[in-house]
Amino acid sequence: MYRVEQLIGGVWGAGGEGGELVVHDPADGSPVSTVGVATPDEVAKAVEAARGVAAEWAVTPAAERAAALHRAADAVAAMTDELAEAVTAEMGKPLGDARGGVEAGIGTLRQYAELAPLRGGRTLHGSADAIDFMAPEPRGVVAAITPWNDPVAVSCGLLGAALVTGNVVLYKPSERTPATGWLLAKALDGVLPAGVLSLLTGGGEVGAALAGQEVDVVAHVGSTATGRAIAAACARTGAKALLENGGSDPLIVDAGVDPVWAAEQAAMGSFANAGQICVAVERIYAHRDVAEDFVDALVERAGALAVGPGREPSTELGPLVDRRHRDHVHGQVTAAVAEGATLRAGGVLPEGPGAFYPATVVTDCRHEMTLVREETFGPVAAVVVVDSFSEALRCAADSPYGLAATVLTPSMSHAQRAWRELPVGTVKVNAVFGGAPGGAAQPRRGSGQGFGYGPELLDEFSTVKTVHLQAPGGGHW
Repeated sequence: MYRVEQLIGGVWGAGGEGGELVVHDPADGSPVSTVGVATPDEVAKAVEAARGVAAEWAVTPAAERAAALHRAADAVAAMTDELAEAVTAEMGKPLGDARGGVEAGIGTLRQYAELAPLRGGRTLHGSADAIDFMAPEPRGVVAAITPWNDPVAVSCGLLGAALVTGNVVLYKPSERTPATGWLLAKALDGVLPAGVLSLLTGGGEVGAALAGQEVDVVAHVGSTATGRAIAAACARTGAKALLENGGSDPLIVDAGVDPVWAAEQAAMGSFANAGQICVAVERIYAHRDVAEDFVDALVERAGALAVGPGREPSTELGPLVDRRHRDHVHGQVTAAVAEGATLRAGGVLPEGPGAFYPATVVTDCRHEMTLVREETFGPVAAVVVVDSFSEALRCAADSPYGLAATVLTPSMSHAQRAWRELPVGTVKVNAVFGGAPGGAAQPRRGSGQGFGYGPELLDEFSTVKTVHLQAPGGGHW
């Protein structure tokens, strides 16, 4: 049982007087974590305390901040097993996948520790008796509000980039994974100057109170509805909003591909982490020429997944984060079936404890169904059959979201059309996951705004000051 404390102004155990939350294991319903809820006054005091140390951290040499982030990566690495176990206990991710998320977070911390000291401004070419340049500076106080689905990797990205560029951070982890956030904050706080990182805990009301404070950046990864509320709050305070929100990522299965290979890709994209991935495959547009064989292979793959508690090594499909979310997923599936879709696999609530939901394949879907149009965030593959690649592209582009898309095709011309025409931040061809190190993502439309990851994220947490130094009296320096 984890007992989560807050960290405010360098003091552990401060605050948490707004009540208590209990997190339950989604595999069996047993209590896992207890956490105090921050009051609005505590949130305000945390912001004030952060302001008090912001100037000193901002002028700390970039190399020293980078060295601190390397130490932070070492501290997180030393807690890999403990962090992975907390992730599995709180949100159900299979233990191997949870460990992979921790390792990804460590890699991100090290990447930013290497990149940050190399960043600089640029010199401008003005008159001979003046010096003109542009210098990057930290923005100041950053509120980082992070999700539950990959809590360590995402948090390390936002915290690492914000801290190494000289900002102080108020960290609010999801109320569904507070112990994971607490353990991560403990690792980082042990190697950072006191007060540079604070931890605030609680539900959505704490995040709303934090976003409404006079901070300089609110960085949020989570739902579109919450992201829009944060953007509205930032419009009132003048803070910068950095948002990665929901998505309904399409997968196009073109004519001419190997249907069995395509089904393996689709299964990975739809069922990994029980579909609870920001860039999970949410809707599939399969060309009629390969659709039947593709669906048969996808149904077979769905039925072969090993379902169980995340802590069991053989588990491929763990539970959803909680039963409330399972009700949301199942509601979309049952609504689609009522509208004429066909269940080919799964789609039935299992008996017994926990928030388990089977890998589900739904065919005979239509593009206008809620299951296809809206984010499901569960282990559900919704298949729409199309008659041409152009139709698939048109349907894939017709969405309120703009996070990512995947295209499986043997045609180079179709691949070129896809990345040019799809209005999303990331296009993947012939692989649902993957990409070179250092890649950034820039979501569009309802999926958010600003860069996530990559060197560009360092720029998001920085501002630029333009300087003109003129020699006195028309002379020379």
